[in-house]
Amino acid sequence: MDEEDVSSDVENGEENQDEDEEAIAIRPLDQDIIIPGLSLLCRTGNGLRHAFIKVVLKDKRLSDMAAISSYVHLRFMDVSNNRISDLSPLSSLTQLLWLKLVYLQWLSMAANRLTEVEGLVGLALESLNLSGNRIERLNGLESCLFSKLGTLELRGNRLTSTNGINLPNLERLYLAQNAITSLEGLEKLERLTTLHLRDNKLGTLEGLNANMKCLQYLNVRSNDFLDETCLRALELVSKTLRVLILSENPLDGTTDYRPYVLTLIPKLERLDKEPVSLEERAEVWKTIQELKEETG
Repeated sequence: MDEEDVSSDVENGEENQDEDEEAIAIRPLDQDIIIPGLSLLCRTGNGLRHAFIKVVLKDKRLSDMAAISSYVHLRFMDVSNNRISDLSPLSSLTQLLWLKLVYLQWLSMAANRLTEVEGLVGLALESLNLSGNRIERLNGLESCLFSKLGTLELRGNRLTSTNGINLPNLERLYLAQNAITSLEGLEKLERLTTLHLRDNKLGTLEGLNANMKCLQYLNVRSNDFLDETCLRALELVSKTLRVLILSENPLDGTTDYRPYVLTLIPKLERLDKEPVSLEERAEVWKTIQELKEETG
């Protein structure tokens, strides 16, 4: 499956974030909600007693998680599709494996009502899904707090810029369906291999940086690129980029941008849905050589 077709758990349900949701009653977490969701009775760490280690609280219209803080033996938690805006009550759940704070490896807070990520810490976190929230800017995404984070999902939020992602070990970044108009701070993403920016408002690729030494896949489908001059910054990532998705931009259909793009990125293997043919590659190399001869 192509990266452009990869979907998160909430991508098809992001429209449910409309304002008419305000009419749906939300409620705080209490024992009547927690107890039916508990399962997996296991020995506690000291072996002297038993406790439930899993809780599923999905689709409960929860507004806060305060009541969960006393369930310190929990190891697995699903709180997706709620209305949670504060993660601080989870700080006492230090034994969590699937949703944990000290040894967290995978965390999904998708389809809630988060407006910021500041205050979240995951020293062992490898994958973080914050899609389908209401995040407008990124604060707190520092390498000292997320030193092992490899995948970050922020689809379907309200971001206007990529600034604030200070994660040099990040490998995959999904930012589709925001309102991003500018690429900023990308020079810090030295290990990034995948950058997904479909359905944003980019009018230029200025902001791509030569420090992005591992970038292989870039999806900027359905943005606001008017002509080829908007694509010049692609040359900065030409050494590693292998797949580029440019379709459904204003320049699509008005100009044949393939020759220009392939001149910028001679090693590109696929542009949009079509692989780069041997004939195209040969023509590109011929053009490049002619340009070199003309410029001496």
